[in-house]
Amino acid sequence: MERTILHCDLNCFYASVELRDRPELRHLPVAVCGDPTSRHGIILAKNEPAKSFGVQTAETIWQAKRKCPGLLLLPPHHREYRRVSKLVNALYQEYTDRVEPFGVDESWLDVTGALHLFGGDGRALADELRRRVREEFGLTISVGVSFNKVFAKLGSDYKKPDATTVIAREDMERMVWPLPVGALLFVGRATQRALEPYGVRTIGDLAAFDPNSLETLLGKLGRQLHEYANGLDAEPVAPANSWAPPKSVGSGLTFSKNLTTWEEVKGGAALLADRVAMELRKNAMVCRTLQITLRDPNFKDICRQRPMPQPSQFARELTREAGEILRACWRPGSPVRALTLTAQNLCPQEEAWEQVSLFPGPDAAAREKQARLEGAMDSIRARYGDKSITMGTPAPRGTPEEDQ
Repeated sequence: MERTILHCDLNCFYASVELRDRPELRHLPVAVCGDPTSRHGIILAKNEPAKSFGVQTAETIWQAKRKCPGLLLLPPHHREYRRVSKLVNALYQEYTDRVEPFGVDESWLDVTGALHLFGGDGRALADELRRRVREEFGLTISVGVSFNKVFAKLGSDYKKPDATTVIAREDMERMVWPLPVGALLFVGRATQRALEPYGVRTIGDLAAFDPNSLETLLGKLGRQLHEYANGLDAEPVAPANSWAPPKSVGSGLTFSKNLTTWEEVKGGAALLADRVAMELRKNAMVCRTLQITLRDPNFKDICRQRPMPQPSQFARELTREAGEILRACWRPGSPVRALTLTAQNLCPQEEAWEQVSLFPGPDAAAREKQARLEGAMDSIRARYGDKSITMGTPAPRGTPEEDQ
């Protein structure tokens, strides 16, 4: 039996949540941004009127204002977005136990087992979900209906806002293949640049490309993308609430050239701290202990850990503590072949923030500003890829060969 997969995408989610209680602003161009008081703040979301002016997510406020001088700016409320996201996903779970969130505003649903309630019609079920989300939450969703996850997501992107798009197997050549290759899941800008010299500009071009050549060009991702383009995605939708919080979060790098200076070692630690912090925020966790492992060219390891002054999920704070650990255990000039940074003793961020708020310190405002900054970076990475924006610390010499 062929599956029926839905991909539900909350339209202009941040902006739509902000405007639910401010209907007088809905017809005006509005954007949610990391720091409305700064010309250098970044646009996190925008409503449809702002889109019509060409305002784009991830551009700076001054760029957006140049396109739309009357753009209204609102600060984000991430806790409210998470709360609403959970409520919407709970609604989805009334129809299926296979609900897999993809970020805060998107979810896949395997509704194969529920179709008999809608005459076997996936479009009818999708329209029912759109109606309920609109009436119960004051929000709209675009829904893609297809036989796999990748094409369902293409469907939700095909027409916005508040629309249902069905991509059946027989529609692949007509609807999917003419789309730009960048519309396919996991085809980012770097992959597009790698494919362009070979004439791969559409999903159809990718589908027709030799899979062995793609694997040579892009590694394992190349063969996976070839399968996606040909509708061969068989990945299941994960069961609802199957996520379990991690016990630790770590990232490691092996360098092609040994790091020998303080600037290089600190730069490597900063790069890892950014990765670890991003993963902590994805899982809504904070760490209370930080561990560093250094490996020399003879594969001898030095491992040290240190409690955090306060629970954290911020790259700047993790970098600062990593530097303190390194100063205590690294001898200047000693070559470092590999570094690993691990966040340990984790707890949910809400629990930690409640404890911290009981004893607010003088740096509370600075931490709030850091939270907004790194939250803005997360939003950009979620849309454009993890490497689309990084912290300002220079990367050390020696391009990493592999993640450990």
